[in-house]
Amino acid sequence: MTAARRYPARFIVLAVLLVLLLLVVAPLLVVALNAVKSPADYAGNGPLSIPESLHLSGIVDFWNRVDFGRKLLNSFVTSAAVAVLAVVLSVLNAYALGIGRVRGRVWFLVFFLVANLLPQEVLVYPLYYLSKGLHLYDSLFSIVIIFTVIQSAFGTYLLSSVYAEFPTELLDAAEVDGAGRWRTLWRVVVPVSRPTLAVLFTFFFIWTWNEFFLPLVFLISNANQTVPVALGVLQGDRQMDATTTSASALIGILPAMLFFLIFQRTLTRGVTAGAIK
Repeated sequence: MTAARRYPARFIVLAVLLVLLLLVVAPLLVVALNAVKSPADYAGNGPLSIPESLHLSGIVDFWNRVDFGRKLLNSFVTSAAVAVLAVVLSVLNAYALGIGRVRGRVWFLVFFLVANLLPQEVLVYPLYYLSKGLHLYDSLFSIVIIFTVIQSAFGTYLLSSVYAEFPTELLDAAEVDGAGRWRTLWRVVVPVSRPTLAVLFTFFFIWTWNEFFLPLVFLISNANQTVPVALGVLQGDRQMDATTTSASALIGILPAMLFFLIFQRTLTRGVTAGAIK
């Protein structure tokens, strides 16, 4: 009797999850359908109809209008550089705070926590004048520096709690073998925490890819703009029809989705390793 009661409950849960999945996927499907429609097909049949034929002129027009290949390269370079540098900086900071037990560790962690809570609107004015004074305004290098610091603040706070519980047996064994602090970090600590670092790398890459406000302020030239900035600027173009707008949304979100799907196993392994630990 108990087993019989479980089946309706499971069915209800499955139905609710299916409805939520459709609510998430439905807008993406509508965007994809409208991206391959002709303007006449969209005007005649509406946004929810099936395309009469594949019409790729909207995608081609958007790609050529914004030089999307260059924007894609800018976003990839900045996101990859920020992800790598932020992970390295987070590891160094967390190693000192979590394992090194430096003095004032709690106050450092409070500082990084407060840094995570600051909105970007608070940072934009001092960063703007600082980049102007250092002649880094309107350069991808400035974006890399800014987001490396921002992302590493979160990474340091997270890794510090992880490294604080790091097995002391491994550290003692490395010390007995004559390994110094630097060798212990790269030969013991980093390999053991590799799943967590992979998760951080993935999140840092996607977060940086999706950033809009600060790149909009600091990257004013067309050649240095990233994908979100190009999409935001193009949305104000009154000459764009609905199909080209849908094409821009589809092309803009596909790289981040592809990156997430590629590293999905990495995320799963990282979360599973943290749960087992």
